[in-house]
Amino acid sequence: MEELMRRIDALQRRTTEGDKLISALRHRVDELESNQRRTKSQTTTASREAAAPAERQGSRITTMVATQPPLNANAAVPVVQPAAGPIPGLLPPEKMGSRFDGQGEDPLRSDLPGLSLRIPGTQSEVRFYGLVNLTGYRDFNARNQTDDPAQQSIPLAGSPAAIQGGDLGLSARFSRIGMDTRTAIAWGTLETRIEGDFAGGSPALASPYLFRLRQAWGEFGTEQFRVLVGQANSLWNEDVYETVNFATNLNQSFVRQSQIRATATLAPGWTGQVSLEMPNTQYTSVAGVFTTTGTPGGFSGLSPAFTLVPDLLGRLEYSNEGMVVAAKGLLRDLSVHTAGTSAAPPALTTNAAGWGVAGDALFPMRWVSGAFGADELSGIVYYGRGIGRYFDSNTVGQDAMSNIGLPGVINFSLDPLPTYGASIAYRRFWMPELRSNFVYSYAWQQYPSYALFFVPGSAAATGLNTNMEQAIVNLIWSPFAVQRGKSVDTGWLDVGLEYTYSHRNVFGGDVATIPAGFGYATENRVYGGVTARF
Repeated sequence: MEELMRRIDALQRRTTEGDKLISALRHRVDELESNQRRTKSQTTTASREAAAPAERQGSRITTMVATQPPLNANAAVPVVQPAAGPIPGLLPPEKMGSRFDGQGEDPLRSDLPGLSLRIPGTQSEVRFYGLVNLTGYRDFNARNQTDDPAQQSIPLAGSPAAIQGGDLGLSARFSRIGMDTRTAIAWGTLETRIEGDFAGGSPALASPYLFRLRQAWGEFGTEQFRVLVGQANSLWNEDVYETVNFATNLNQSFVRQSQIRATATLAPGWTGQVSLEMPNTQYTSVAGVFTTTGTPGGFSGLSPAFTLVPDLLGRLEYSNEGMVVAAKGLLRDLSVHTAGTSAAPPALTTNAAGWGVAGDALFPMRWVSGAFGADELSGIVYYGRGIGRYFDSNTVGQDAMSNIGLPGVINFSLDPLPTYGASIAYRRFWMPELRSNFVYSYAWQQYPSYALFFVPGSAAATGLNTNMEQAIVNLIWSPFAVQRGKSVDTGWLDVGLEYTYSHRNVFGGDVATIPAGFGYATENRVYGGVTARF
């Protein structure tokens, strides 16, 4: 009996100690919950204070903070640590709607934050972004089985494609995904970007959806001065009007290539840029189009097209309350080396200089009258010699013309192609959720007289266009658009309908094109598209 009583007393003491432990644990939990509520309150206040100046600067960045609470060796539960705040001095990411971002970059659209998060324990943020696009088209003249038609090569009137008639197609290959990072460093901000889409193939191929690299670059520095290296959009690029289609339209430049670029803020509103970019001599002769890495069918061996120095580009831009005016220049070296190729004999080398100048502008119509709302007027004008490859829809393969291969030619020439053009566009907001774009473009080229001796009906002869024109009109519905002050944030979803008219006249007319078709081409096409961005 005494042993039983001792055991009962021991159990009572343990129960009392257990009650004290439970009481202590409850007290500890109450303290932790109180600390957590206070931490959340402080973090929310800090986030709002940090967001205020960002909003005044026009940046809209969503940052999700993740922390791993460490375990306290003296406690039975994790100790909650305060969430990391914004990274001091970190520049906002480059906008997706940059005016010269290039093909399919959705010119003039509002920037979206993407999915952005702070990497725990670092001074870095990472963001994932992209878009899903479906585009349909219907031709009403010749059959042209591509969602990215080049104005330069729309099917000729009287050609087999024109006789067969237009058809319909659907494509999602311009859907895109990208990732960028931003890290605070001693020299300011380091930003990197890797981006790709599925437009590496062609709708005419059995597997059109080939993934391709669009951009891969790193840029470091401050708002005052920064340097970029990698594959990025060329400084010659521009995007001053908005379309439903993801094609390269007349007078648009959507070149992405390897480069080294320096950007400096020269004064309030003034930005200057200089770049050294990947060269690629392209010329057309009687045999066809030659590039640094490509030759026409029937030509074996290395290409005579040669490169020795990078292209030099410069851009000066002024912006003020929605108005943007920019001037840019381009200087190139074009070379042909026939030694070691099937174009010899004779084994000759010739060089020519290519150059170009251009200007573009974006003008808010509210400067004229508040009745215009968010409407915008924009335009492009350019002139140059030897800049053909910078206009994907106009003059691919026509940096220069050459008489190499023509009968009786011994010392061949390399003649940079003179070209000029202009585009004008008006962006009309019927309401924040509904807008239209009206665009007209014209381009002209001057070919040397020996091009009339190219084989009639050949690809070399039918791709030379003395003048081209294009008109575009569209209607775009953005159900999640909102008015923000003097501008419109178009949101993440666009549904659009678009009509395009294109026409080209071939150098030499029917004499140069028959039997392939008549000496002109006309295309009437309707696009429909849905684009959802994240």
